[in-house]
Amino acid sequence: MPQDKTGDPRQSAGNKLSVLRKHPIFADLEPEALDQLCRYAKHTNVKRGATIAAKGDPGNNLFAVITGTVKISSSSPDGRNAILNLIGPGEIFGEIAVLDGAPRSADATANTNCELYIIDRRDFLPFVKSQPALAMKFIELLCARLRWTSQQVEQVILQNLPGRLASALLGLTEERKFDSGSGTLAITQQEISEMVGMTRESINKQLRAWAGRNWVRLEHGAIVVLDTDALRELAESGLDGE
Repeated sequence: MPQDKTGDPRQSAGNKLSVLRKHPIFADLEPEALDQLCRYAKHTNVKRGATIAAKGDPGNNLFAVITGTVKISSSSPDGRNAILNLIGPGEIFGEIAVLDGAPRSADATANTNCELYIIDRRDFLPFVKSQPALAMKFIELLCARLRWTSQQVEQVILQNLPGRLASALLGLTEERKFDSGSGTLAITQQEISEMVGMTRESINKQLRAWAGRNWVRLEHGAIVVLDTDALRELAESGLDGE
């Protein structure tokens, strides 16, 4: 994967400690354990569009997102893409392959310029075995991932297209995948289409209809959610929403 050209030494131990202490997965570690984790964590910057990990790669590293957004996706032989998740600051990815030793199940790409910490599997597995509370955090994380996957399957099977789109926008908003609390989702209509399995044309038509109702506002490369209550009612009702 791309490496930080500025080098890891520029990240002081104090700064690394401060960042990891704020990370939800690692925040409850004892100071000694956090110090040990800092010695394992390597800092890197990744430019937008760069591949961080590819489907089928060995699961040698765990990644913690400090800044930016990482796109988890998969593609078909005929070139169709599906975005499975967006991972933002305070989240981790790559844990499944690290824990079970199997190849990566999806591609991870920098959706924006990103700052990451990388922890080698050889260091991480013994560390997590020595930290029962951290092991529980990862069990909770895997359960959350499974619930997310179940919800996605349910939406595809049971919801109509407007309801699916409303659910996707609400999910991104509630997971704080927006800029500075403004409700602005830094995501393109093409990326939304790859998340919900709709054509870009259908996405554009629906979003324009909602913009006319002041539910959303369309900006270049972004969507501003204005009325979460209206979107939630639509997502829960299964109505047409045209």
